Amino acid sequence: MTDWLMYKEKGLFLQSFHPAASLFYLGTLFVLALCFNNPLYQVGLLLVLLLAIWSVDGLMVWEKYLKLSLFIAIPIVLINSLMGQNGKTIIWLGPQVPVVGQLTISMEAIYYSASMCIRLIEIISVFCLFNRMVHPDKAVSFFARFTGKTALVINMSMRLFPIMVREFERIKTVQRMRGVDFNKGTFLERMKNYSSVVSILLLSSLENSLEMAESMQARGFGSGPRSSYARNLLRPRDFICIFSCGLGLGIGLWGLAHDYGTYTFYPLIGYLISSNASMVVLLLVLLCLSMPVMLSWGGQHCLFIKSKI
Repeated sequence: MTDWLMYKEKGLFLQSFHPAASLFYLGTLFVLALCFNNPLYQVGLLLVLLLAIWSVDGLMVWEKYLKLSLFIAIPIVLINSLMGQNGKTIIWLGPQVPVVGQLTISMEAIYYSASMCIRLIEIISVFCLFNRMVHPDKAVSFFARFTGKTALVINMSMRLFPIMVREFERIKTVQRMRGVDFNKGTFLERMKNYSSVVSILLLSSLENSLEMAESMQARGFGSGPRSSYARNLLRPRDFICIFSCGLGLGIGLWGLAHDYGTYTFYPLIGYLISSNASMVVLLLVLLCLSMPVMLSWGGQHCLFIKSKI
């Protein structure tokens, strides 16, 4: 049930990147997804994300993230389309509503809502890519060099939800074997059945916390300098990824400073392509951000490239 939430090591090329390179790549995608509001730039960035997710064999998982995104996005579109009063291209006039005023739907409000939905899908897709690309232990271990205790808390928090969901399903299975039916009876009877599951889950969580504390004490946590049994080495592929992402981030921020990648929604919608320079900036950003995907494709189909980088 929760397998799609868990990282799976498949030996893919993008999974072999150094945590610093992977996090910088994901951070660049996240920042540009927040900064760009031009729908054309947003669609291009979403295509790069889909290529990266495809490279880590995550399209099937991404569909579940997409359903979650649409579940959140549809109410946003409806509310913003009805409440947005700044657009001049009115396509529907509704009744008067107390406090709110007259309900209207404008073309500008629909465009703005669609842009916000694309941005939401991009941000959730970045987390989907993180879940498929970066091993959580490696990511946390990278930050543990600077903040060991904080990294430990983050690592335990990241594991908490999947483990509790798995434990909850296991307890329900045991209860069903004992004859408990969670789908029959009145509402109070079903709540009583689930309350017993929650009580067992609470006791199990307390026992697991005590076992973890004993394990940490046995390993001497906090008694001296932090040790590590494995080291992640920076390889040429990592430097290429960091350089290309840094270049793409720099070009994107330069474009934003010169009004490339921005878009006007109100009071009238603007042009998607304001100039040739706008398209050049977009293509350069997408090319730089696609470099890790191209490296992945080359590493999978050319052993010479894989051995060199």
